[in-house]
Amino acid sequence: MPWPALRLPRIGIGLKLGLLLASFAILAAGLTGYYSYSQSRALLVSAAERELMTATQVLGRRLVVSLARVADDVRLLTQEPATRRIVSGGRGETGAAQDSLAETFAAMLRVHPEYFQVRLIGAAQHGREVVRVDRDDARLVRVTGELLQEKGYYPYVFRTLELPGGQVYLSPIVINHEQGAHSGLNKPSLQVASPVLGRDGKVWGLVVINIDVNGLFELLKTDLPDDFWLYLTNERGDFLIHPQADLAFGFDRGRRVLVQDTYPAVQALLDHRAKSLVTRAEQTVGPVPTDAVAAFVRLSVGDPAEGRFLVLGLSQPLGNILHDVQQLGRTTWQLVLGFSLLALLMAGPVSRAVIRPVNMLVAAAQRFSREHVMGELPVARRDEFGLLARSFQEMQTQIGAHLDELYASRSQLDHLARHDPLTGLPNRRLFAERLEHAVAAARRKNEALAVLFIDLDRFKEINDTLGHAVGDLVLKETAQLLRSAVREVDTVARLGGDEFVILFDVVDDPRHVAGVAEKLLQRFQSPLHVAGRDLTVHASMGISLYPEDGNDANALIHSADIAMYRAKHQGRNTFRFHETLRSHAADTPGPSDVTPEPAQPTPAVE
Repeated sequence: MPWPALRLPRIGIGLKLGLLLASFAILAAGLTGYYSYSQSRALLVSAAERELMTATQVLGRRLVVSLARVADDVRLLTQEPATRRIVSGGRGETGAAQDSLAETFAAMLRVHPEYFQVRLIGAAQHGREVVRVDRDDARLVRVTGELLQEKGYYPYVFRTLELPGGQVYLSPIVINHEQGAHSGLNKPSLQVASPVLGRDGKVWGLVVINIDVNGLFELLKTDLPDDFWLYLTNERGDFLIHPQADLAFGFDRGRRVLVQDTYPAVQALLDHRAKSLVTRAEQTVGPVPTDAVAAFVRLSVGDPAEGRFLVLGLSQPLGNILHDVQQLGRTTWQLVLGFSLLALLMAGPVSRAVIRPVNMLVAAAQRFSREHVMGELPVARRDEFGLLARSFQEMQTQIGAHLDELYASRSQLDHLARHDPLTGLPNRRLFAERLEHAVAAARRKNEALAVLFIDLDRFKEINDTLGHAVGDLVLKETAQLLRSAVREVDTVARLGGDEFVILFDVVDDPRHVAGVAEKLLQRFQSPLHVAGRDLTVHASMGISLYPEDGNDANALIHSADIAMYRAKHQGRNTFRFHETLRSHAADTPGPSDVTPEPAQPTPAVE
């Protein structure tokens, strides 16, 4: 007897339509989740790359400024009175002068923990050291007698002795193998040296500062996040600083470890085809290789004729950047899975109702990815679609908050790059931009503008006697004094050191500028109350006018600088117009009536 045939239930059109609608709903939810996740990931990575490049550029500018400060310190030491007395060769004063210079070297080392060693080296006796102070762990050691060594065969000695007065030699960054170098022995170091001239104008010797490269970068990167990794290479690509210490200075141990092997794109910097770049690669810092985003910039150092440069880089693990978006991705896919199950269960009854909320979700996700604006979502619904909409809204809010933090951080870094960190005034770069815009506007409107250049008189004596901390307070008080004497529309900036400049972008009469200069001179006659003491600080000023003294920003600043130096040479504590405006100066009571006061004695260091 044959078995009866098995009859399957018929699948109706309603079930087919329900399954079809459910399939579309599942597909739409999956695509929406994937699109939202991928766009959020791309946005965060792009924002992190911009932040990383900004941080690298700011760090590079800090390094250049720090090296310039070291060069200024070396020049300052070559001009010390004790150095001059030693160079003069007076037998009765040489011992006392060496002791005095050694104290100055020790003070310099105490102020700058990144300095390993300060030395005065003579040109005679094969470059024998004359005065030498070393850092030996936590204490300072003066090396004397037979422990003083001959250094004439080192490049930083014989290369520096070939330089004219005031020039500075920067050595390559290498491992210091000089015996007796105390704390600097077998550590990355950089020598900065400048020649010492005798009364006859000939080079008698040199002053050299040995810098702790690692210590210098520890000071420079104090504000960077902990997960930023620092790289530094020479012009050949050899690592000088690497998060994994054993990969730095491989050439000193007989092997080459090159940045272009880890980050091939950096070859464009080494070949001068680019000045900065952002790249991604797999790097090994620790036992596990890690995908990372890195930004690199090329920094010129030393004599431009030699073409030497350094490559500075910062990297950040890609996992750290995507940590938050990965959590959002897991939440998104959980919601997508829940929505898919719900669609299968209720495909028939809600087939028409599904279309509207899904479209709203897709539209909101697309608008957020394109415009970073939250679109309309059905958050008021009390069903699963409302839960999905609120989850999308929460995800958009979190991503928006992260983007706001990244933009705020970028704005802060940009502010630091355009303003003086000590006084808060616009720096040279921002002032130049405003002056260029003002010149363009004045040229269009056929109007005049003026630049007032201010340089403090004998400010170096305050730094030398009272210290740089008091000098910084004097610069802050000077900035406040200048701001209080001008209009809100005028720009007060600090160019560097004790040099300030004011832009008057609307000048109807040069005598108005002269009046401001007179008012400033009167205020400078009153002592400044700084660090519990009254200090008399005077200033010399120079004025240039557009268009008489220059047709661009650089020419106007240069003309005002020349006028300031004329005021310096004619007695200080006064102001002068530029050469081309002597007729104005003659008609203006300000400059001719200002009588420079005699130089005030520098307050004694307490």
